[in-house]
Amino acid sequence: MESANQTISVTEFILLGLSAHPKLEKTFFVLILLMYIVILLGNGLLILVTVSVSRLHTPMYYFLGNLSFLDICYTTSSVPLILDSFLTPRKTISFSACAVQMFLSFAMGATECGLLGMMAFDRYVAICNPLRYPVVMSKAAYVLMAVSSWAAGSAASMVQTSLAMRLPFCGNNIINHFTCEILAVLKLACADISINVISMGVTNVIFLGVPVLFIFVSYIFILATILRIPSAEGRKKAFSTCSAHLVVVVVFYGTILFMYGKPKSKDPLGADKQDVSDKLTSLFYGVVTPMLNPIIYSLRNKDVKAAVKTLVSQKCFTQ
Repeated sequence: MESANQTISVTEFILLGLSAHPKLEKTFFVLILLMYIVILLGNGLLILVTVSVSRLHTPMYYFLGNLSFLDICYTTSSVPLILDSFLTPRKTISFSACAVQMFLSFAMGATECGLLGMMAFDRYVAICNPLRYPVVMSKAAYVLMAVSSWAAGSAASMVQTSLAMRLPFCGNNIINHFTCEILAVLKLACADISINVISMGVTNVIFLGVPVLFIFVSYIFILATILRIPSAEGRKKAFSTCSAHLVVVVVFYGTILFMYGKPKSKDPLGADKQDVSDKLTSLFYGVVTPMLNPIIYSLRNKDVKAAVKTLVSQKCFTQ
């Protein structure tokens, strides 16, 4: 009974963010707002193009549209709250809103891992087995692959969020983060979190380790196939079809490794600087990466550029 009372005593959490650095808050408010606008416009345009232009109704662009939609959902689950925290002195979030944000951010991250793995498979079939590509990557197949990624990511997030929110919180409600990041919330629990840690470890292996291994093996076969192409122009054309995906994978997983793989400082002053560094790195992962995705995929993609021009010309013509 006492444990139940302690659990419901926490009705909201306080997000520290950059409250110890008020000057930085003003600067980052402008930067994050501009980046969020670019995310909405860039990813929104990609979704519009992939849906409206018939020649882009292919597996690669279907996955790209899903990735753009995911990036909009992921940033919208956290960025408005971050922007609000930069302007308000008391940075609070309710217990239920924290659970929703935790679910959305974890689900989007897990789903993106799945989608990146599916996109690697798509590139593998297109380059290594081009004659079988229409059969292997039929509409029924690639739609099922995308739906499976969303379903698996959502299910994993539901499990992790439920386990976290069932823990007792005994009064300490200060989250040293911009958002309700699940690891930061678990640190506040006044109970044994070993089950949560084990569950998180298994989930990370499934949604981080397995897709990375799958992508790595796929690109070994892709590289071997490209190197066997006799002409330099043919090799360049084949590599260009998967270079954008490879860059996105490196940025996505590279940021995660940097966030969780670097050593922690034991010096108190160094720890404080590292704390700010960790928060800003997390901000980079949550905002800059979704902003870069549409830029990376459209910068050197002739099909996307041509589709945008077609869409704009049709709009102007109808007016």
